[in-house]
Amino acid sequence: MAHNEAVDVVLVGAGIMSATLAVLLKELDPAIKLEVVELMDSGAAESSNPWNNAGTGHAGLCELNYTPQAADGTVDIKKAVHINTQFEVSKQFWSYLTRKGTFGSCKSFISPVPHLSFVQGDSGVSFLKERFNILSKHHAFSDMEYTEDKATMAEWMPLMMPGRPAGEVLAATRVMNGTDVNFGALTNQLLKHLTSAPDAQVKYCKRVTGLKRNNGGWTVSIKDVNSGSTREVDAKFVFLGAGGAALPLLQASGIEESKGFGGFPISGQWLRCDNPEVVKHHQAKVYSQAAVGSPPMSVPHLDTRVVDGKKSLLFGPYAGFTTKFLKHGSFMDLPLSVRAGNIGPMLAVAKNNMDLTKYLVSEVMQSMEQRLESLRRFYPEAKAEDWRLEVAGQRVQIIKKDPKKGGVLQFGTELVAARDGSLAALLGASPGASVTVSIMLELIEKCFPNKASGEWAAKLAEIFPAREKVLETDAALYRKINAHNNVALELVEASNETESYA
Repeated sequence: MAHNEAVDVVLVGAGIMSATLAVLLKELDPAIKLEVVELMDSGAAESSNPWNNAGTGHAGLCELNYTPQAADGTVDIKKAVHINTQFEVSKQFWSYLTRKGTFGSCKSFISPVPHLSFVQGDSGVSFLKERFNILSKHHAFSDMEYTEDKATMAEWMPLMMPGRPAGEVLAATRVMNGTDVNFGALTNQLLKHLTSAPDAQVKYCKRVTGLKRNNGGWTVSIKDVNSGSTREVDAKFVFLGAGGAALPLLQASGIEESKGFGGFPISGQWLRCDNPEVVKHHQAKVYSQAAVGSPPMSVPHLDTRVVDGKKSLLFGPYAGFTTKFLKHGSFMDLPLSVRAGNIGPMLAVAKNNMDLTKYLVSEVMQSMEQRLESLRRFYPEAKAEDWRLEVAGQRVQIIKKDPKKGGVLQFGTELVAARDGSLAALLGASPGASVTVSIMLELIEKCFPNKASGEWAAKLAEIFPAREKVLETDAALYRKINAHNNVALELVEASNETESYA
């Protein structure tokens, strides 16, 4: 009887998550043998594709839903600070790879783009002012500027000011050191870097059809979608980083920790403008407030995108509903994910989120003219002929058990790992891609605890001179790390004062 192939690690999905984890593991242990298995014929074909996400280097600079306001008017900045330092950890990893000299150009995936927040009406202005007053006292946000002056706003966002009523109440904040990230280009650069090393393979057009435990890990059944041939691979560790498809695979594993999780797919669309005469007047990512009753992922924003060296504008997202878990998935994905263990939480979420359901139905029913009306809140003089509809990627929001409500719908990401650390899955959505490195470091500490604190510790300290908790509290170190990352990633020019931390 033929023996199965054996590797140390199998990673399912060739998106930003798997690519990051695979490269990190290879840096920590060059002898590790790993295989990435991807259903599509290329990397970054789903959520990591640049047109399937907003490309915002999420750093809490402009996203108003990361700073919720309490009933008494106080603004909580904890989440914004944490996401900011997580993004700084991502930048440390990319800086480290860039310094190695074999990774390729950082300009292909990250570009400097100012991040702005924009609000309308008295309540919006009082919220933004309070947000600015609290955030700007923190070292990570000390460069933030605030204005209610329309002439200043016309300098910051020239496309957005003409055509507004004279008495309109507006305010904006700006941070100049925001970024646009092409996560598709970054993913493919990581995969190319990975496969230049020995014992690291990426195999496309392959579907994982089964996961079963064996003595020391997992037997992964893999089918070639073109030829129909099958093979089995024995792996000590399996990572399910397949976006929306991670939930069905996690369920297939049968691990105790998977019980009770469900998924709620939300699709997205953008309006996209490639007209250079329009694009040249907007050099920013401008975020505003979500409408009442709409989910956090629907926060409207008008973004500069830099994809393959060319600038475009995206506005949206407009939400929608489909039962697919992937853009290229099946309409049976949602019904087939229902289990005895998650039907309770799923029904509870359906009952408690009728507003969301109504919102999604209304979004699906929108005409192009109604979508343009939303755009004109940002850009009053927008012309229909300059914009076209672009279908974004699927986001499968997490449904999980809740002792009080029966089930809750969670916006964000969740790492689910087997107790023995032999398998882990990543569920959820935004701000996923921006904070991938932090999430993968959490996975390494959870699933490889002895190595992370032992033989890998020195290498981890070399790659990551400062982690999130230290960056949140040590202003001098934050500024030093941030300045180095920005120079290494060519987001700013190098100056003579820059000290080395390497």
